[in-house]
Amino acid sequence: MRLPRFSSLILVAAGLFGLVSRTLAAEHLLPGISTKPEPGVRAVKAGNVYLVPYTVKLASDVSFEMIPVPGGKFKLGSPDGEKDRQADEGPQVEAHLAPFWIGKCEVSWAEYKLYMATVDQFLSPDGKTTQALTAENAADAVTAPSKLYEPTYTFEHGEKPFLPAVTMSQFGARQYTKWLSGKMGTIFRLPNEAEWEYACRAGTTTAYSFGDDPAQLDDFAWTAVNSDEKPHPVGTKKPNAWGLHDMHGNVMEWTLDAFTPDGYKEPPNSGVGLALTNWPTKLYPRVLRGGSFEFDPERARSAARIPSNDKDWFDTDPNRPKSPWWLTDDPARGVGMRVVRPYVQPSKEELKKCWEIDNELTELGVTERLKQGRGSKGVVLPVE
Repeated sequence: MRLPRFSSLILVAAGLFGLVSRTLAAEHLLPGISTKPEPGVRAVKAGNVYLVPYTVKLASDVSFEMIPVPGGKFKLGSPDGEKDRQADEGPQVEAHLAPFWIGKCEVSWAEYKLYMATVDQFLSPDGKTTQALTAENAADAVTAPSKLYEPTYTFEHGEKPFLPAVTMSQFGARQYTKWLSGKMGTIFRLPNEAEWEYACRAGTTTAYSFGDDPAQLDDFAWTAVNSDEKPHPVGTKKPNAWGLHDMHGNVMEWTLDAFTPDGYKEPPNSGVGLALTNWPTKLYPRVLRGGSFEFDPERARSAARIPSNDKDWFDTDPNRPKSPWWLTDDPARGVGMRVVRPYVQPSKEELKKCWEIDNELTELGVTERLKQGRGSKGVVLPVE
C-alpha cells in the first residue's frame, strides 16, 4: 500500500509568524513580555525586554501558568560518578539555551480535554472557535483524537480536572501543542531534551534539583515510594528553584527527541534551542523525562531518560492499525506532557518537525482513522 505524502507545513493561525517581525519595543504587547517587570515578580532578561510569568486562559474555568526560564549553558547528562547513572545519560555535553517559557505544571485533564473535544467540534464547526477544512485553509489543519478506546483504563484513578493528562502518544502530545498554538496565537511545542533537563535542574548540577539525597524526594515528587501507585493533582509538591512543579515524578513527560541508547556520543550540540534536538524518524523509541508515580526514585533524577516503546505500550489496542493518539498499556498511565513557548521563533521547517507526522506508521494510523470517522480534522480559531 502506498502511503500518502507527509503533511505539508502547517501554520497555526493567519498572521502568527507576523509576530517574528515585530520590534522589541512592541513585544511587550505579547503575553509574558514586559518592558519593566513588577517588583517581586521573577523576570528573565531577553534583549531589551523581560520574560515574566503569565497565565494562559483556555476557558472560563480552565487556565495554566507559564514560567520564564533564563538563557544560558549547562552540562546535559549525568557525570560518571552519579549514583544510579545509566550509560545512556552520557557523556556529558555542553548545551546552550535561549530564554523560553515552560509550563509551571504538567498538562492537566482539564486542559487536554478541551483539545479532545475538538473531535466533535471539527465535525460541526461553529465558525467562532473552529472552521471546516477547505482548500484555502487546509495548511492550518489540526488533527483531533478519536475517543478513548477504554476510558476506564485511562481514568482508573479518576478524571478530576487537576490530575495530569496521561496515555497520549507523542503525536497526540505534539498535536495538542499545535492546537494550543492556534487557540492562543503564540507558538507552543514540546521541550527538547536539553530544554527539559535545563529547566528541571534550575541551575543545579546534583542528581535532583534539590541535591543528591533521594530521601528528600518526598517533598518534591510522587514516585513509587509515596504515590500509592496513582498520579496526583499537579502542583501539590514543592517546586524547584525556578518555580516548576513535578519535574521529578508524578508522570513522565514527552520530549521532542529520539532516544539514543549510546547517549550523547554524537549530540546535535551546535546552535541553541531546537538546533539541539535529535529529531526522530521512527515511531519509537523517543525520550520521556522525569520518572512517574510507578517508577522508583532513581528514574526521577534530572538526567534520567526513559525510552518509549509504542509496540508494547499499545499492545492491547484492538485496532488495526493501532491508534496514533492513545497508548493502552502500562506504563502509559504514567505518560504525560508539559509545554514550552519559545522566545526565539522557530523556523517553518522546525515547526513542521515539532507538530507534524514524522513516520509512516503514524501517517497510516491517522489516515485510516479519518476514513473511518474516528478522529477529525479542522482549523482552530484564536480565542477572542
